[in-house]
Parts: sequence; structure tokens; C-alpha cells
Amino acid sequence: MKAYDLLELAGRNLRESVLRNSLTTLGIAVGVASLVAMLALGVGLQALAGRHLEKAGLFDTVIVTSRRDFRSYEHEDEKDAASADKSRLLDEAARQEIEHLPNVLEAYPDIRFITELQYQSKPHMTMVAGMPFSAKDNDAFEGMAGHFFSSDAAPEVILQKSFAEELMGKAPKRGRADDEISISQLQPLLGKQLVMRYAERVNEPASDAPAAAARPEVAPAEGGSYSVVSHQLPLTIVGIADLDPESMRGSARARVFLPLKLAQDLHVMQPADLRDTMRAFSSTPVYLSLTVRVSGPKQVQSVQAAIKKAGFNTFSILDANRGLQRFFAVLDLFLGIFGSLALAVASLGIVNTLVMAILERRREIGIMKAIGGSDSDVKRLFFAEAGAMGALGGLFGVALGWGIGRLINFGANLWLKRQDLPPEQIWSVPWWLIAGAIVFALLVSLISGLYPASRAAKLDPVQALRYE
Repeated sequence: MKAYDLLELAGRNLRESVLRNSLTTLGIAVGVASLVAMLALGVGLQALAGRHLEKAGLFDTVIVTSRRDFRSYEHEDEKDAASADKSRLLDEAARQEIEHLPNVLEAYPDIRFITELQYQSKPHMTMVAGMPFSAKDNDAFEGMAGHFFSSDAAPEVILQKSFAEELMGKAPKRGRADDEISISQLQPLLGKQLVMRYAERVNEPASDAPAAAARPEVAPAEGGSYSVVSHQLPLTIVGIADLDPESMRGSARARVFLPLKLAQDLHVMQPADLRDTMRAFSSTPVYLSLTVRVSGPKQVQSVQAAIKKAGFNTFSILDANRGLQRFFAVLDLFLGIFGSLALAVASLGIVNTLVMAILERRREIGIMKAIGGSDSDVKRLFFAEAGAMGALGGLFGVALGWGIGRLINFGANLWLKRQDLPPEQIWSVPWWLIAGAIVFALLVSLISGLYPASRAAKLDPVQALRYE
């Protein structure tokens, strides 16, 4: 039987039982729609996470620490690393060396400290951190109230939303979502002043070490000493950020941000300074960690290798991203399994429809065989009918799944708007998902047609012609 005749006959047979075949096709469409909607949600969430991490600059960022202070993140590096007392200090010379490595845009120290900030004569203890001027394009500052720092050394601060709520005494009660404070309600803080009290480290030459040792506020050490001087600095509130740009630091995240150059010029006492009271004093700054910005995610691995070769530990979000990719792979697997359940149920409808067609068309099948039709011709006819229902169901299912995804995204953005949050694209239907869903529906339909086609081909033409 020619392919054209086969398709024409299959189409005629499908049109004879329009309602039953349409319901079967609709069942396939619903199954494909559930599969597409669930997988599109998983793909969209993965893309959303990737966009935010990339825009936040985390994919092209490397954290550098000294082997004196932290163990390596990789056991292989620990085996080859020098002993802690022989490892290099992460000082200003090391920072400049790292900054001049190929593909490195900048390397800046992590300056953060707990101090007291006074607002309207009321003290507030919190974590303060230096923020480089290059962070201006960080997506954490999108939708912020006010503006970014006017310069890299301006006496200005950006507040995290929760700290701004604390200053205004408007922190929502625990467990009361309806008391959520919008960022617009915190705008009266803009332009106001905070007074920061901090302890400055003042280095003293080695010749003054005996005299410095006689004063309790001076920390003597081998080769020099330093003293601690208390200062106050007025700061202007220029911005309030709804998101914490350093939320990955957990409990150590800051709630007040200064321009990095200003924070460096203040010479505030750091945890690294306390180490100098227990070992050789260093007159140059020594950092607990450096943040290295790389020209692109593809260069992160080579930059990490160069920094490790220089004698330091490194960590990047790409190291943790492998675990994130495994998580989304498992999530997509489970979403695909649950989405396929409806398609499995629809396959039973195909079997039922074709088996009923055999009972109704036994005389037709007998005539086909009597005039020379072979068993393979009968099988191909039923496969063509099953494939047609699968292909049509796949096409309608993809369209329906796309519509469901749009509806979910619309509803999610309505909820985000009510929470005073920017809209997000939480679903995505790539071309491979569309093609894969249609092919999968076609395969399921053909597999479902195996039993009915085999049963139809085994009919005895004599018994089929006598059937009424």
C-alpha cells in the first residue's frame, strides 16, 4: 500500500469517529501540556537563578584567602600546600600582584567591621562593609530608594532595608506578613545623617616601641607597634537597598555599606590586626580575604589556577554551581516524571480507541486482506492512526502548555507586584522542549498502537468477513 493511500485511509477512519478520536487526542494534548508546563517551570527557575548570579557578578568573581588563616576548599590543594606558618601573607603586595594577573579586572579587600552608628542620638550596633564603586551595576541595587555613592570616597552610606526599618522603628512584627514595610515608606531617611564611631589603627615606628609598650592602648610587636584611636565620622544616607548584595555571607552579611576607598582610608581595626598582637607585626595592610573580579566566567578557572600557584586559596561560585546544576537536574527529572503521568494515562486512551476500532472495522479489515492487503499493511494503517493522534495531541499540548506557563508567570508577577517586588520571568520554553515534547508524544502514541495493530493484523479474513 502506497504511503498516500495509507494516510488518506487513516484520515478517513479518524473522521468517522470524530468525537471519540478527538477526546483521545485531547487526552494526549493534556498530558503533553502538563509535561511542557512542568519542565518549562524547571528550566525557567534555573535560568532565573543563573541570570541573578551572573548579573550579581558572582559567576566572574573569585574569593582569595591566605593559607595561614583558612584551609583550602579542595583536599588536593591541602596536600600540596606549604605549612601554614610558611604560607604567604595576603597583604597589599599580594593584592597588587593578583590585580595584575591576566584577565583580572580588579582585586579589592574585604573590609567589614562591627561598629556603632548613631541616628538621632540613638546607638545601633551593626556590621559595616566597604563596597567598591564598580558594584554600581549590581542588580541588588535595582529599584533601590535614592542613588549609589557619588564617588568612591564620599562620606555616604547605603542602608540595607532591614537596618533602615530598625532606624525608623518600623520593623514588622514576626509572623505578620501584612505588616511588611515597603521601601517607599523608608525614603524619609534619605539625606539624613548617621554618626559612625570606629576605632582607627595608627601604626607607630619601631623606635617608639618601648614607649608604646608603656601605654595600654598600644599593641607592641616585633618590628613595630600600633595604637588604637577612637573617632567619629558623620555619614549621609544616600540609598536604601531592598536586597542584600552580599546575602551569600550568611550571618556575616553587612547592613550598612560605605565606599570602599573611604573604608580603606579610615584604617579601621580589622580582625587581621588582632593577629599582629600574637605574631610578627606588619606595617602594611593584611587582609582576611580579597574579592577578584575576572573579565568573564570562562576565565575564572585559569585565574584560580594562577592564584593558587602564587600560594593562596581560592573559591568561586562556579565551584558551588556544580551542585546547583545537579539540584536542577534532579528537579527537572522529577517534574518530567510527574508531567509524564498524564501522558501515560492518555496512552491508555489510545489503546482503548484503537481496540474499539478493531471491533467496529473487522469486516473492513477482512476485505483489505481478501483483496491482497498484507499483515504489515494493516499494522501500518493502525500505526498511522495512532501517530496522527499523537502528532496532533503533541502540537495542541505544546500550545496548551505554553498558555499554562504564561498564566503561571502572569499570576506570579501579580503576587510579586503586591509584595512591591520587580517582575520576573519564572518559566521558559526552549525550542528543544517543544521538539522533544512532540516527538515524545508521537513515540508514546506509536508504542500504544503496538498491541491494537498486532491484534488487527492477526485477524482471520474469513472470520472477519463473516463478522456482523
